[in-house]
Amino acid sequence: MLLAKTLRSQTFKLALLAIAAFGSLLIGLLGYVYCSTASYLRGQADEEIIAELTSLERVYASAGGGGLIAMIRQRIAEDRHGAGTYLLAAQSFELRAGNLGGWPKAATGATGWDDLKADDGRLNLRVAFETLADGSHLLVGKDMSALDEVARRIDIAVALSLFLIFALAGMASVLVTRRTVGRIEAINATSRAIMQTGLGQRIPLRGSHDEWDELATNLNSMLDRIETLMREVKQVTDNVAHDLRTPLARIRGRLEKACNQQNGEGNDQALIGDTLAELDAVLRMFSALMRISQIEAQDRTNGFRHINLSEIASEVVELFDAAAEETGVQLTIAGSQSVLVRGDRDLLFEAMANLVDNAIKHGRHPGQVTVEVKESGGNAVISVGDNGPGIPANEYAQVFKRFYRLERSRLTSGNGLGLSLVAAVAHLHGARIEIGDNAPGLKIELRFSSPPSDARADSKRAQPLV
Repeated sequence: MLLAKTLRSQTFKLALLAIAAFGSLLIGLLGYVYCSTASYLRGQADEEIIAELTSLERVYASAGGGGLIAMIRQRIAEDRHGAGTYLLAAQSFELRAGNLGGWPKAATGATGWDDLKADDGRLNLRVAFETLADGSHLLVGKDMSALDEVARRIDIAVALSLFLIFALAGMASVLVTRRTVGRIEAINATSRAIMQTGLGQRIPLRGSHDEWDELATNLNSMLDRIETLMREVKQVTDNVAHDLRTPLARIRGRLEKACNQQNGEGNDQALIGDTLAELDAVLRMFSALMRISQIEAQDRTNGFRHINLSEIASEVVELFDAAAEETGVQLTIAGSQSVLVRGDRDLLFEAMANLVDNAIKHGRHPGQVTVEVKESGGNAVISVGDNGPGIPANEYAQVFKRFYRLERSRLTSGNGLGLSLVAAVAHLHGARIEIGDNAPGLKIELRFSSPPSDARADSKRAQPLV
């Protein structure tokens, strides 16, 4: 099954095309080597033949025909390997001296070159011939069987090389493609299992730490994230249903009461007012959910600009000063007068307001709430701390989930979305949330990356500081 998919895969087809292209290139290269070698050997042989023919012509010019015959016989006697060919024929082509049985029929004309075989058909000869002054014919040749042997060996080497290369390349292509198809099939199998059984399956890792393991790790991380989001969606759905059940039940009860009572009993306005208040609370809940979703979608990053956190903190403290005084809470601000970040002013104001509102509601009454803005470790930091009962350390990560409320806060007004909105705003601005013990009480910090120095200067000129 896997082999069939391997042979049908696009990767294997591309590998075959690459092998064909490489094979064509190799054949061309080896052909060039062969032609160059043959041409070089033939050129060397031609130079030796010309030199020998010129030497014999000089002997004929100085010693005549008898001297030429004697020199030819001497050369034949000295040629132990029989590589040289010599032939002197009369004007009528009758043999006078040499080691050929007769004048080759192909060697016609006064002068020229020819390739021929000896009478026994074994020797491949390269010859040059010329007509002497007395009309006799002189032929000098060289055995080219060495060139034939080189060509034969090159042919064998080319054939073996091509066979080995194509065989190894084919095996490598099958193995590599099989491995690729196997990893893809593992991903496909996991995907099918997820579609059939749910998000509990994960792509297996082989421990090779290659690009396939990296891809599997990223896909598993994505599945983990999707599974977490699905759990959060389910939790939010359950919480919405739970939180809506009570107000909707109250509304239904009031409407049922209004339906059963006699008109004009004088409490219609109070009933309508209570019902509207319950509906407003439900609408506020949905409005908060929609706002958190918009912030998490990062739809407002285009409106970011350099702003002063100290200025926003002062406005928040001024807004909640009266509410804090009513509950006996002393609300103060501390820290630097100019701490700049890049972000959305309205969203940061809303996040700070939620932190201060939570601190006033859930802190000690009377008590102390402190808002501090500073720079620490190259980061802009805003913190809100109270001296109330705080929260258990094991619930630090839970309080930023939507609708999550501590048991002791169930009777307090609210819907558990305030800190979720703070977390969404912090994520949008690339800020890190840190929560800890204020000894006593709770302290929540937002740490932002500080803007560059030139932006800091521009922001100082553009807006007043408080």
